[in-house]
Amino acid sequence: MDPGFHGVRAPWIRGFMAFDGAAGMGRVRWAAGMGRPGWGGRGLVWGAVSNRELVVLGTASQAPTRRRNHNGYFLRWDDEGLLFDPGEGTQRQMLFAGVTASQITRICITHLHGDHCLGLPGVLARMSLDRVPHPVEVCYPAGSRDVFGRLRHASLFRDVLDLRERRVRGAEAVLSSGIGTSPFRLEARALSHSVPTVGYRLTEPDGRRMLPDRLAALGITGPDIGRLQRSGRLEAGGRTVTLEQVSEPRPGQRFAFVMDTRLCDAAFALADRADMLVCESTFANAEAALARDYGHMTAGQAGQIAAQGGVRLLVLTHFSQRYEHGPEGDRRLADEAAAVFGGEVVLARDLDRIPVPARHPGS
Repeated sequence: MDPGFHGVRAPWIRGFMAFDGAAGMGRVRWAAGMGRPGWGGRGLVWGAVSNRELVVLGTASQAPTRRRNHNGYFLRWDDEGLLFDPGEGTQRQMLFAGVTASQITRICITHLHGDHCLGLPGVLARMSLDRVPHPVEVCYPAGSRDVFGRLRHASLFRDVLDLRERRVRGAEAVLSSGIGTSPFRLEARALSHSVPTVGYRLTEPDGRRMLPDRLAALGITGPDIGRLQRSGRLEAGGRTVTLEQVSEPRPGQRFAFVMDTRLCDAAFALADRADMLVCESTFANAEAALARDYGHMTAGQAGQIAAQGGVRLLVLTHFSQRYEHGPEGDRRLADEAAAVFGGEVVLARDLDRIPVPARHPGS
């Protein structure tokens, strides 16, 4: 398949397998592979273009495989672009996925193990090469400042990027307030891994949805609607109309990113009521002891977090290479997550594009 097919204008694709599990199990989806060496198969695309979507650049843990690149995830959120954990090869995967350096506004690194950060030097050099004009924030655990510095200056290049470091300290930190011109609240919480590690949570501020029938009944049209939204009240037809009379609450959308960690309270807090949770599932349930020893989770534990948090869509990723082959392969991981989580489960493939679930009608 031509790599350009995965650009932001890619058409609707239904080229993935789906089935409904047994009673009590969630719905599982995975991309249908193309069998091409070095490729993860056909990209999963729900809808032609989404203003809020996850572009999966890589899904392997520790070592890349023939089908899986090192980690890398690009979250497109309206006019913002957040790059999470750029592992080795991320810059090339961005080309295949149709993600440009200028689309990146923030970089969020969970920890400084190589499979989550070795692509950073190339990405930063490319952003300087392309003369990215806007400031770019990069967030990472404060305890790994020296390692980040070595990555930041791993090669010689003309560095013209306005890169602003945000080091995450303590058990939790607010990196963006979601107030005023800020498009969302971005927070981080410390996780339980073998090195300093954080997870991230993005929350859109709650708003209000205008109700056309009520506006029409009160004769409010055109620019008056905007004035009512801005001021909260409007004089119309000899009476005062409040925003509450012609609108209803609209909860903000939520996104959570939980990588290398044991099961811990912070992982549950990050996932709480998330519309989309991207979660590591390095091991199958049978390797639970191994997962705990190395600071990781099983697919079943990822499902447990999603179930307890009321998550709508669970995206599994960061797979051990041991599940690359075999009769079940990595599909068993999706089955194990779905056994405890009643929502939708996606087994991520490289170059998938997964839209953030649309708001429920009336929400």
